[in-house]
Amino acid sequence: MDKGKRITGAARNKLAAELKAAYEGGASIRSIADSTGRSYGFVHRILTEAGVTLRGRGGAPRSKPGA
Repeated sequence: MDKGKRITGAARNKLAAELKAAYEGGASIRSIADSTGRSYGFVHRILTEAGVTLRGRGGAPRSKPGA
């Protein structure tokens, strides 16, 4: 895949399906971006367009001071 090349039509739909499968298989947006040579924002946008429910960022929830 050519980095930065505009992807439209059937090629975009195919890429969206591949990224969706990877994400739903447990890969992070960051790892997908690194493996495809695309930006985090691009991958995030494609997943959102594909109707993927994005996971939370993880980590321990923050407690309120004095709580």
